[in-house]
Order: sequence, then structure tokens, then C-alpha cells
Amino acid sequence: MRKIIVLTFVTLDGVMQAPGGPEEDPSGGFKYGGWTVRFFDEYLGRVMGEQMSKRSDLLLGRKTFEIFAEYWPNHEADWPGINEVTKYVASHSPLKINWENSVRLGSDVVEEIRKLKTQDAPDIQVHGSGNLIQTLLMHDLVDELWLKIFPITLGNGKRLFDKGTIPANFKLLESQATPSGVVIASYTRDGEVKTGSFGA
Repeated sequence: MRKIIVLTFVTLDGVMQAPGGPEEDPSGGFKYGGWTVRFFDEYLGRVMGEQMSKRSDLLLGRKTFEIFAEYWPNHEADWPGINEVTKYVASHSPLKINWENSVRLGSDVVEEIRKLKTQDAPDIQVHGSGNLIQTLLMHDLVDELWLKIFPITLGNGKRLFDKGTIPANFKLLESQATPSGVVIASYTRDGEVKTGSFGA
């Protein structure tokens, strides 16, 4: 059974919108696009390279797919194998697919992803794709979270843990910090939430 692994840049207050540049996603009047750039050092670049080099298929929302499809086919040297892996795309809107090995999921995205998880095939990484992540969290389809937590708050913007979040335990797999203060933390799904009380 293959795992779904969400890789996300996130602020201290949970914002994940437009980490890479001002024009990436200005929806909702978001004006802080590119908030990761000043913290992105060689250390973080090395970790990202290691994680992205793992032989995994991709699961992307429409906006992220369009951004990736415009850039990565011509920059494979920076992400070896990106053109060969399968790219699954979840979209309710018309979508032009001309990137090799890209597959648009059917209308029942949740059921299609459940079927993908049962296959004997590489794990599936999710990059960006904020709306899709909400669907994955809502239906308990996320197996691991590979987070990069940046030392910044933005106050508004699309959040990683938003309307799709359900109560769930996660276990820390590993953590480290970059010289610029980014905390890299990976978690795996770990059963249900258990409550208790302190004292007698």
C-alpha cells in the first residue's frame, strides 16, 4: 500500500499560501507571496533536494499542476525524474494536460485517491495544492506530513490546517532546524486523539 505524503511550507500561524513568489496566488488579496525566499538557505535546499529525489509519484491540485507544468518539464536537472513519474491531477475545472505522464482524476476524487493508495506502486507526494490538502485531511488520506515551518507570521492567507482538518494524532519521525531558523519536521499518522486530565 502506498503512502500519501504532504510536503508543505508553512508559517508559524499556519499560512501556506503563495510561498514562492508574489504572483503565485494573490487570491483573497494576499500580498505576502514569496514569504519563504529570505529564509531559503543552502541547508534547506539540500533537504528539499533529498526529499524530492525520492522516487514518488505526485498528486496535485489544478493551480499547482499548472505552475509545475509550466516550469518543471524544462528544468528536470533540478528535479531528476520529474518528467517520468506519474502526476495525478485533481481538478473540477477544465484543464489542459500536455505534461508527459500526467493523469487527470475522475469526478470522485476521494474514491480515486483511495484506489491509488491500495496499489503496489511508489508513494505519492503532494506539493502546494492547498484546497486538495483540505480534502485529503477531511477524509483521513494523509499518511505523513513533511513540514518546513518558517519563523514568520502573516495573519491571513490560506492555511494548512483549515476546514478540512479532523481530530488526529501524529507522531514525530524526525526534526532539524536550518541556520535561518526554519524547522523541518516530519510526522506520520498515529491513531486517534486521546484525552486525559492532570492530577487526581
